[in-house]
Amino acid sequence: MSAEYKFSSIEKKWQKFWEENQTFKAEVNHAKPKYYVLDMFPYPSGAGLHVGHPLGYIASDIVARYKRLRGFNVLHPMGFDSFGLPAEQYAIQTGQHPALTTEQNITRYIEQLKNIGFSFDWSKEVRTSNPDYYKWTQWIFMQLFNSWYNKDTDKAENISTLTAKFEANGTNGVNAVCDEDCIPFSVEEWNAKSEEDQYKLLLKYRLTFLDYSVVNWCPALGTVLANDEVKDGVSERGGYPVEQKKMRQWSMRITAYADRLLNGLDEIDWAESLKEQQRNWIGRSQGASVRFKIADVKSTDDTSEIEVFTTRVDTIYGVSFMVIAPEHELVEQLTTPEQKETVDAYVKWAKSRSELDRMSEVKTVSGAFTGSYVINPLNEEKVPIFLADYVLAGYGTGAVMGVPSGDQRDWNFATHFNLPIVPILDAQADIEKQADNTKEGKYINSGIINGMTYKKATETLINWLEEKSVGKGKVQYRIRNAVFSRQRYWGEPVPVYFKPDSNGEPLPYLINESDLPLELPAIDKYLPTETGEPPLGRAENWKYQDQYEYELSTMPGWAGSSWYWYRYMDAKNEQEFASKEAVDYWKAIDLYIGGSEHATGHLLYSRFWNKFLKDLGYVQEEEFAKKLINQGMIQGRSNFVYRLKNADTPTFVSYNLRKDYEVVALHVDVNIVDNDILDVEAFKSSRNDIGENPEFILENGKYVCGAEVEKMSKSKFNVVNPDTIVEKYGADTLRLYEMFLGPLEQFKPWNTNGISGSHNFLRKVWRLFFDDQNGNFKVKDEQPTPEELKVLHSTIRKMEEELERYSFNTVVSTLMICVNELSALKCHKKAILQDLVILLSPYTPHFAEELWEALGNAAGSVSFAAFPVFNSAYLVEASFDYPISINGKVRTNLSFAADAPPSDIEAGVLANEVVQKWLEGKTPKKIIVVPKRIVNVVL
Repeated sequence: MSAEYKFSSIEKKWQKFWEENQTFKAEVNHAKPKYYVLDMFPYPSGAGLHVGHPLGYIASDIVARYKRLRGFNVLHPMGFDSFGLPAEQYAIQTGQHPALTTEQNITRYIEQLKNIGFSFDWSKEVRTSNPDYYKWTQWIFMQLFNSWYNKDTDKAENISTLTAKFEANGTNGVNAVCDEDCIPFSVEEWNAKSEEDQYKLLLKYRLTFLDYSVVNWCPALGTVLANDEVKDGVSERGGYPVEQKKMRQWSMRITAYADRLLNGLDEIDWAESLKEQQRNWIGRSQGASVRFKIADVKSTDDTSEIEVFTTRVDTIYGVSFMVIAPEHELVEQLTTPEQKETVDAYVKWAKSRSELDRMSEVKTVSGAFTGSYVINPLNEEKVPIFLADYVLAGYGTGAVMGVPSGDQRDWNFATHFNLPIVPILDAQADIEKQADNTKEGKYINSGIINGMTYKKATETLINWLEEKSVGKGKVQYRIRNAVFSRQRYWGEPVPVYFKPDSNGEPLPYLINESDLPLELPAIDKYLPTETGEPPLGRAENWKYQDQYEYELSTMPGWAGSSWYWYRYMDAKNEQEFASKEAVDYWKAIDLYIGGSEHATGHLLYSRFWNKFLKDLGYVQEEEFAKKLINQGMIQGRSNFVYRLKNADTPTFVSYNLRKDYEVVALHVDVNIVDNDILDVEAFKSSRNDIGENPEFILENGKYVCGAEVEKMSKSKFNVVNPDTIVEKYGADTLRLYEMFLGPLEQFKPWNTNGISGSHNFLRKVWRLFFDDQNGNFKVKDEQPTPEELKVLHSTIRKMEEELERYSFNTVVSTLMICVNELSALKCHKKAILQDLVILLSPYTPHFAEELWEALGNAAGSVSFAAFPVFNSAYLVEASFDYPISINGKVRTNLSFAADAPPSDIEAGVLANEVVQKWLEGKTPKKIIVVPKRIVNVVL
């Protein structure tokens, strides 16, 4: 051992030990309670990790190590969500297969992760782009295709049970989730259908199905994008224009699970803000559907009505217009020749806007009159039909009845287009200035509900609509069926082929399960074909059974990440996605850590797939993650240099002198700045955009940079590579510092200048074990003092409490206080320091392993030591130092046993020499003993 804390050799030593001994390999062990801690699936980008990325991983690793110390059998795996757009975009640009860059990126990630000392079970690593993994993603797709949702049992069932119902009773008694256009039929009608027609009908009930839906189409990327991949009308990656387009896509009936997804939120320990995001996304609404007849239908072939859903059917007499989505299927039918030019221009403009923009825009009113009208079924008045971009074809029916007196957006629209604003409640106020959505008062101008109040009016109207067969009471959800297609190469192939029906139209069929995995074929380049087909259309001779065309779209990015936690349980199983034994033992994730940006994407889809797998009996748990923590972001601390404007020679002015000049601020690489002092020579050589032979106006011989907290990104030159920190200070210092920055959930700025404090703390601990001068080991087998035991057990109690509530930053403070107090006591007792090493080990595992071995323990065994047991007896004070007050002034302090009775304290006070001096021979009138506070002597 050395007097010096040589973190580099220590960390390499223990990382090698853990890998060679598979220290953290987790197997089913019924003798121990299980604990499953998981980080959200990372995508391996080419840039590698920066110091913000490991934040959640460090927290989860601390919990994993802590739980092992508490006797749990811990599963703590890591893998990669390795399909995705970035690798494919790089492949398009370079012609290199995405698998090659993905492999390189993963290798880099693993190297960086291992350098930080995480206790991952690497034997269970998974990658979504490996065929042995996506075989089971394809298998789950097949189970969804072969299932329907039975509303009576409130779960998914095999499609064969639906077929049996049809064969016995037709649709009589069938309560299923299905397409909107499903119609009832008798058993005779079912049996009279051909096998092909029966198959086509079942496609309307399957949980995954082909459908035409409005999607975010990005021509430049050649694919459909999810809503969260579109920002301000362009793709988040690359900034390419995105338009709304109707396409045939695979979809999944997540809507069947809407109520269960809502109700399940009450059963899980997730942040309330995140759960509220999911509630809003699901958007359960109680209301009514109403069918408005189209006036002057042109022919019997045309659709004759438009259906709307409303949560305020009580306002139906106030309808003065109807708005439909620009992509509504009836736009062409409804548009009159006089309005065609206006409508076509509006439709084209609306296509360029993202759904988010269209939904959130409230200040600007836009629309186009179609020239057609519908008839209000309650009062038979003609109502004009407009297009408006705030109505989306994919939400509800794609049509909304406009009630300007009760809805502000409708009021704005009506005011803009000079449409009537009809008051409908006598309690509505100032509707000439703004809408009033009150439900108070009694109805006016409202036909059959005049004089009624809200509840009675709603019941009356729904009954009337149902009696007249023009509407019904209905529960509607904002959530839509999930699009499950991407027109890309680098994704899971869909295990479907198409066989022509009797009319020559393609019908989708599943490949045989024995043919899984359906692997990605080789193609010449990663672009759509010249005829517009997805890249898989370039594959030569890629046909099922050498004759049938495969599905050419691939699965979306969320497919492989919607079940991956189960594969970790049994990652090498070739027969099942995971064995029943493994699933029954590990059950669900006990702690899941990741970003809140996945609230309505990954987390919602994962809950959906998990519930589906439970319905079919493959898993036990209704919810896949019991506890979820959203880590905040570590923000960058940017540095700036200040360049003179209009100078002949490029000249840079130091920060505190910049106000004397006209300057422009430029970001500078934070890695060549130390405590805001710029390495001028490094700056000259690192930038080719500053001109030749730049000059510097210094202060006190140094160039001082400006600083600002911003998002950490390459464009701001403020990315800090964890490898740099590990090389300079060590992985344990990095782990300690990241936790010390602040609460895990909060955003916090990174500042490399502050990391030295964490490093100095570890050196201070080291000095409790080793002599500074000669490196001698100075830990002794001596009996601890009461003071030392009090410090240790106070720390044990606080650390246990803080870790159980995931207060990672306060644990660091607790450990620092403990070490300061032990150093002040000059404590070098093994009985104290051995427990201190265990307490340190979740945060600084390499450091702890080294000290644990130095204490004479088996190498590498601190990971499975027992967490120290708190003993409250050591916190009980043996004595108490009483201030002795004589006539209101403290004259001395006397120590008495903590449990001494007042009579003994009185006697001791009177016998004391100092007290006797102040008494001057007088007898006190009284002595007041306040236990463990003070003694008052009154003369």
